[in-house]
Amino acid sequence: MAKDLVNTLADLKEKEALGIVQERLSAGEDPLRILDDARRGVEIVGKRFSDEEYFIPDLVYSGEILKQITDMVKPKLTKAAEVKRLGKVIVGTVAGDIHDIGKDIVVFMLDVNGFEVFDLGIDVPVQKFVDKIKETGSGVVGLSGFLTLAFQSMKDTVGAIEKAGLRNEVKIMIGGGQIDDQVRSFTGADAYGKDAMDAVKLAKGWIGG
Repeated sequence: MAKDLVNTLADLKEKEALGIVQERLSAGEDPLRILDDARRGVEIVGKRFSDEEYFIPDLVYSGEILKQITDMVKPKLTKAAEVKRLGKVIVGTVAGDIHDIGKDIVVFMLDVNGFEVFDLGIDVPVQKFVDKIKETGSGVVGLSGFLTLAFQSMKDTVGAIEKAGLRNEVKIMIGGGQIDDQVRSFTGADAYGKDAMDAVKLAKGWIGG
């Protein structure tokens, strides 16, 4: 069954994927496991997009399926997650990049793990991150990007936060697409996460909890 959801979502079979989720929820399965399978399915979609098997409409469609799955699963999670907010995290897809699937999973997982999340959306101008840090006093910023052009935008964003005199007040994590430690070093971020659970671990490590 677990394998089914991964591949069914990867193959963009909406009705079948939602049916599997409903079955697994009705069977009382751990909602986090269901979400993890959905995440793996979306990762396959991302790889197929990189390999030019899938195109932008396929990415968007997979995002819509994922949103429906999270809407189904979230009520089961929030009952277990009525906790005091651990801290504030700002998340956004950097300027020039319009991918939001990975970002949305990160926002969702941070939320259900007890963080107050400010989702700035996609194609976020550098100044918007700076302004949001000043406005919220958030101690953690997550920069998302799927395309390689996002690397320079991430670097620019970190630079702008530094220029505004806020760099010592925040920890910055990056994630998405082809990101590795070399990219982290280039951008000046504090860490990179391979997936949404990495983002949660990093935020917990920096904020506590």
